[in-house]
Amino acid sequence: MTDQKTISPRAWAELSLLGLFWGGSFLAIRVALDELPVLTAVLHRTGWAMLVLWIVVLASRLPIPREPRVWGAFLIMGLLNNVIPFGLMSWGQLYIETGLTSILNAATAIFGVLVAAFVFADERLTLRKVIGVGLGFLGVATAIGLTNLATFDLRSTAQLAVLAGTVSYAFASAWARARLGHLAPQVAAAGMLTGSTLILLPAALILDGPVIFDLQPVTWAAIAYYALIATAGAYLLYYRVLAMAGSGNLMLVTLLIPPVAIILGALVLGEELHPRAYAGFALLALGLLILNGTIGKRRN
Repeated sequence: MTDQKTISPRAWAELSLLGLFWGGSFLAIRVALDELPVLTAVLHRTGWAMLVLWIVVLASRLPIPREPRVWGAFLIMGLLNNVIPFGLMSWGQLYIETGLTSILNAATAIFGVLVAAFVFADERLTLRKVIGVGLGFLGVATAIGLTNLATFDLRSTAQLAVLAGTVSYAFASAWARARLGHLAPQVAAAGMLTGSTLILLPAALILDGPVIFDLQPVTWAAIAYYALIATAGAYLLYYRVLAMAGSGNLMLVTLLIPPVAIILGALVLGEELHPRAYAGFALLALGLLILNGTIGKRRN
């Protein structure tokens, strides 16, 4: 959160492309869920992306870790960053709009700040961060509508599931910094996806049955998008933007994702969001801009 750099036009372009990739993934996942059960859909995502990233690692001649502790860390990272959030958010999308899912997904940065402050001594909460986190939580509460949670129906449960996924992302970020920071990003991403695939394969077989390959063309197109472009390709692009713009500026991608998902959901699925969802996103966006220092940070 402290790595703040000036964003070049090229970095802005690639940051926007990353937002487009991830924003489109919500629609692609929802399309795949029309034919696939949740865990199988997630398995397709991690499995194909894993293969692509290992090809990149081998082609780049990057060293592959052999220590058991590293591969154990990959398993935990895969669980925290893929299995839990992908599974919860995919299930949630069965009952709430793709656009709303993407708005709630923006809370990842809010929980990330809290987890980092709890785990790392150099990530303590400052007044600016407290204000940003507070606005972020207010935005989440506004988007969901606290009165809706009182009914505790499938829709409210789905929203809570998406939020639980963002909490898992936050812990994954802390785990990656503590355990995988010494690895090349491509190796860390490939190892993580391997860990998640090893967990998902038996889980999908037990809960969903045999993995389905006889699918409609539109389902394969959705899988190709969210596995190859929005996962494998996005991870590679993510680290490029991180190197160019810094971690603070990279947080801005969180603000680019919901508009893409909302527009695609409206155009393709005919979704309409309640006005409070937009109000909640506005508060979340303000909180995130304060967190990353765009608003309220003293300049030297």
